[in-house]
Amino acid sequence: MQEFHIIGITDSRELSFSKEVQVLIARSHVFSGGKRHHEIMAAMLPESSVWIDITVPLDAVFECYADYQEIVVFASGDPLFFGFANTVMRKLPEAVVKVYPSFNSLQLLAHKALLPYHDMRTISLTGRPWKALDEALISGETLIGSLTDREKTPASIAARMQAYGYANYRMIVGEQLGNEEETVAEYSVEEAMERHFRMPNCVILKRITVRERPFGIPEEQFELLDGRANMITKMPVRLLSLSLLDLRNRSVMWDVGFCTGSVSIEAKLQFPHLDIVAFEKREAGRQLMETNSRRFGCPGITTVIGDFLDMPLEKFPMPDAVFIGGHGGKLGEMIKKIAPLLPVGGTLVFNSVSEDSRNQFEKAIDDNGLKLEQVIRLTVDEHNPIDTLKAIKR
Repeated sequence: MQEFHIIGITDSRELSFSKEVQVLIARSHVFSGGKRHHEIMAAMLPESSVWIDITVPLDAVFECYADYQEIVVFASGDPLFFGFANTVMRKLPEAVVKVYPSFNSLQLLAHKALLPYHDMRTISLTGRPWKALDEALISGETLIGSLTDREKTPASIAARMQAYGYANYRMIVGEQLGNEEETVAEYSVEEAMERHFRMPNCVILKRITVRERPFGIPEEQFELLDGRANMITKMPVRLLSLSLLDLRNRSVMWDVGFCTGSVSIEAKLQFPHLDIVAFEKREAGRQLMETNSRRFGCPGITTVIGDFLDMPLEKFPMPDAVFIGGHGGKLGEMIKKIAPLLPVGGTLVFNSVSEDSRNQFEKAIDDNGLKLEQVIRLTVDEHNPIDTLKAIKR
């Protein structure tokens, strides 16, 4: 059985280790880590030792590991904090793993800034999408600590925050922490957008003011399709639809026929953990979604323009909740395409404005293995009654 000793280090060129770690290094033969870790540790390793660089693809690294029984790995900070220890345990669940942690970079940055961090929401953007940052910003977290990479830099983080109206944070950036050239400074979002930051770096976002997160957005606040007020799901109907979708317990929502994007935006603001894919046939929907999502501070919605019935849907995350906002007279065909993609227990919600569309919906779900679970009729102001129908995949 393989053994991994994973030692957390900082970027300091004057590292000190416990007696246990010193003995471990002195008696070991096979070492591994990133190129930067090798530069830091090379002088401390035994002569004729073997070094295995950790580079992508990681499968090749683990093929090299297979030749050895015991391996000492050097990793940045705390190996269990978005770190390499997690990778080892995932790829080699039978291996014996022992961790010798150091402070992670966000802890170091908080210490340098004299910032209490017990309530900090920590995320990693290193090789990852924006989702975790988007969720933290929408949720209005007081402190957000983020690891970065060469693409998702402090400047690009600031640009995304500015685009969606989250300039209500100050940015504390630590560059080359633990190194002789380390720098810790605080910036406004606007200032950070214009700077180049040395790698490696990390960021703590400190909320200065609270950004309003609306619940139930009036229709007139949205940018509308050609100014047509009837082309948007009315606020009470929108909130009822989201309630029936049971989104707190879902992970991926599809909004089919999004038009102004009101349902997607309302869903993302209230349930920021969701992956939302929004489909719209009209090209005008692209700009409407961008305008409205920025207006209401709602990053992270995937917008897809084109005929839903002609699209290869396999490339998108599969939904466990679907809202049909527009169907172009092809409701039955649409449900036939959606139904096989839903998991058992998945929800489908549709707002019917006529007896005919309600009958079409009920027939289509019956033909495709879904069960009508709930129907609620709602009348808003002087508008015609609307039936909101919820179906479940059996």
